[in-house]
Amino acid sequence: MRGWLVLGLVAVLGSQLTGCALFASDRKAQLKVAAPAELPEGAQPTDRRRIEAYELTIDAPPELRSLLMTHLDLARFRDTPEDQRLTAAELRRLAAVAPEQARQLLETAGYFNAKVRTEEVGDLNDGIRNLRLVVDTGPRALVGSLDLRIEGPLKAMAERGDKFAIALERTLTQSWQLPAHSGFSQGDWAAAKNALLTRARAQGYPLARMTHSQAVVMADENTVDVAVTLETGPLFTLGELKVEGLKHQPEAAVRRLAGYKEHDAYNERLLLDFQERLLGTQLFDSASVEINPELVNPEPGVEKVEVPVTAKLREAARQQVTTSVGYHSVNGPTVGIEHTHRKPFDLNIRERTKLTLGRDNSSIDTEISSHPQPNMQRSLAALYAERLKSGDQVNVNLRGRLGYARETEPEDRLQYVEVLRSWEHAPNVQTTMAGAVSLNQQNIWRRVDSKLLPTKGWTASVVFGGGWASSNTEPNGPFGKAVGKFYWYTPLPGRWLFSSRVEMGQILAKGKLGLPEALRFRTGGDDTVRGYAYNELGPLDSSGNQTGGRVLLDGSVEVSHPLTPKIPQLMGAVFVDAGQAAQNWGSYKPAYAVGAGLRYRSPVGVLRMDFARGNLADKYRFHFSVAIAL
Repeated sequence: MRGWLVLGLVAVLGSQLTGCALFASDRKAQLKVAAPAELPEGAQPTDRRRIEAYELTIDAPPELRSLLMTHLDLARFRDTPEDQRLTAAELRRLAAVAPEQARQLLETAGYFNAKVRTEEVGDLNDGIRNLRLVVDTGPRALVGSLDLRIEGPLKAMAERGDKFAIALERTLTQSWQLPAHSGFSQGDWAAAKNALLTRARAQGYPLARMTHSQAVVMADENTVDVAVTLETGPLFTLGELKVEGLKHQPEAAVRRLAGYKEHDAYNERLLLDFQERLLGTQLFDSASVEINPELVNPEPGVEKVEVPVTAKLREAARQQVTTSVGYHSVNGPTVGIEHTHRKPFDLNIRERTKLTLGRDNSSIDTEISSHPQPNMQRSLAALYAERLKSGDQVNVNLRGRLGYARETEPEDRLQYVEVLRSWEHAPNVQTTMAGAVSLNQQNIWRRVDSKLLPTKGWTASVVFGGGWASSNTEPNGPFGKAVGKFYWYTPLPGRWLFSSRVEMGQILAKGKLGLPEALRFRTGGDDTVRGYAYNELGPLDSSGNQTGGRVLLDGSVEVSHPLTPKIPQLMGAVFVDAGQAAQNWGSYKPAYAVGAGLRYRSPVGVLRMDFARGNLADKYRFHFSVAIAL
């Protein structure tokens, strides 16, 4: 009686497992099944019917291996819980249907003439089992004929000679991603259709739809004939701008950033740029610019429909106070408070004041700026004062700026007139008072995959200017100054990341000209040459006090790698830094440092902890910082 029950159970399980053969795959698979364990004393033979474990090896091209390992039943049943493991009969059944499953999966990848077989080595009842799924994909099917049709109002407008319609029709046709004679797969076929539809909807035709799509497989010829018909629907044009959510800020500040005129053809990029410009003003916590095509029900044959544009805004707090407490590896503890007022004195301007107090470095920074113009340019006025202490030397700098700023994602520009006044107090030296008036230009370019967490690309900045310098101890006269920085990031094989940096600067002036300390160069610290204190490197005067140089060159190279696959954000790094500031290139002798550290790629930037030792230092120095791309 027990034997009949066992046979019935096998039949039920076998009928259930046959329903698992839903996919086909292209690879070799080898199955290793561990030998059954010895039976416990008094156990019945039926207790060892289930296979404890097996391994599957699939022999197929690498690009198809993950497809088969993911969907092939013979692969998926390797990791089932102990109480659901297969019997030898069930395993044999899966091995028998695996070739057909593999062929079905390979067809989705464009291989319609694949040959798949299962090779058995060993006995599936006892001992170590081995199954090898041998896959011969044959050639991949190619797209044969292509019938791509653009129908509807766009076609009618193009036939009448409308330049916009002609250009868009040509763009849609030429951008089709699955041309004749290219390799065919179900994924590429779906992606090509989605890309065509997305492009049409983003460039003026949000009601575009596919009215016909067909892929006919010619297995004997190993080709696939494809046909697609896109019905564009009417062209949408941009109508009245409706602004929602304003409480304190003027509506004019929103409208001037629109970047388009009424009746312009709808383009998704136009509205996204408008949205980014609104967020760039820092007046709004959120901004959404959109149209509602689903509310439009055009009459048949209508070629153009005008739709309103809605800007939904949530204003940032009118006033905002932020406090901070930190510790710098060089300057010790710091505390800070920052106040922002987005409509001081009920004027359409923005004010920001930041106060920082530290052991060796304290500063106050105030900036007032206008609302951005359509090109994102804004007027600004700024006042900055700082006190720097290095040993027995104390420097006080006061700086005022008046100019224009334009900030966009790929590039920032700043033009300003600067008035600078410095006081230098050092032992055994007369207090130096120096000043300068200059006209300056600053540009920053970004071509990175992420501003906060770059892994590929570059950023660069350049500042150049000139003016008149004066001093109570040295001659007065004209000067020029230029500083450039360049950062480069690139991924390396094996999940390594390479980054490098170079900075170079020079002041052009007569040898004895009295330049304010804030204009001269020093280097060393977290973001320049690690292994040295902040601004520790630079020329000294006759009394041994730091005086700042007229030339600067420093840089670094670094490689990093994740410490564990489970936390790829945590990386170890090794680096070499070098650089120096000097009075001229003839006296330039770079210092260098080597070190290692940790990197954590957090949402606010790369947190860095480094230990480095310089060739001119007598001990290792610890550095901690948050690095954000320019």
